[in-house]
Amino acid sequence: MTDNLVLALQGGWKVLVVALVLGAGLPSVFAVGIRSLAWGTGGSAEVDVAARPHPAGRAVAFACFAVVLIGIGLGISIVVASGFGQSVSFEHIYPTFVPKK
Repeated sequence: MTDNLVLALQGGWKVLVVALVLGAGLPSVFAVGIRSLAWGTGGSAEVDVAARPHPAGRAVAFACFAVVLIGIGLGISIVVASGFGQSVSFEHIYPTFVPKK
């Protein structure tokens, strides 16, 4: 009985981590990107006409958006691969579809 409970908890924490990373992590990274983009366009421009945009804000925003797009692309590719009866392999630098073994 305790072995089953331990196995369930071992699998449960993995599901929890993935749910937090994908369920809350990607939207959080997107929110940081939006906030950085606002900083990159000159947040005090309404008060001070001479306020200049911060270039680091735009760089951080585009990096955050790239992470979110990569995450979305990987998720879609995993779903498409399983629909074709294949799996996604990360043996190389980029993910590839391989037949299920």
